Amino acid sequence: MSVQPDLRSIAEVASLVAAGRVTAEALTEQCLDVIEARNGDLNAFITVFGAHALESARAADREIAAGRYRGRLHGIPVSIKDLIDVEGVPTTAASRVRVGHVAVRDAPVVGRLRAAGVVLLGKTNLHEFALGVTNEESAFGPARNPHDPTRSPGGSSGGSAAAIAAGMCYASVGTDTGGSIRIPAAACGIVGLKPQYGELSCAGHVRA
Repeated sequence: MSVQPDLRSIAEVASLVAAGRVTAEALTEQCLDVIEARNGDLNAFITVFGAHALESARAADREIAAGRYRGRLHGIPVSIKDLIDVEGVPTTAASRVRVGHVAVRDAPVVGRLRAAGVVLLGKTNLHEFALGVTNEESAFGPARNPHDPTRSPGGSSGGSAAAIAAGMCYASVGTDTGGSIRIPAAACGIVGLKPQYGELSCAGHVRA
């Protein structure tokens, strides 16, 4: 299946969503279509929320139509590195060691995203326990670079970078201790930001 990805930035689509010219549901459907078409080759996502993401998008559209716009992230499809807890969803850290672990609450960063009205699309692949820079060592198989699937997307947040570069989502939350956001961002040709230590809570993150 061939699907044309939407590679516009959040800045470009947020004003359209706020004005009701583009719906969160349409953005989410587009991202899910690209995931369906390309994730088999790129292996960027470990878990896709699918129907739940669409339900969240429709709820965002209803809020925006009712004048309850929460800001520039409202209705924007975003993914989460599978090192970070999302309530009711496994946090695998790309390792079979954590089979059966299901998060009992959202990590604070996920809670803040929900409060901002984002649509959570799913959880992305990574180098196992975030201990590597290639994303080749994952219990779910390596993630691939969307510009050349024979190459690495970098790591450890390789699935996040690959997902953005392929148009599977508009942003992704990764983690970075020694380059795990910055390396895959460079390898995939996107913007990656490492916040200052202490700016965001690290609670709800798997630590090796």
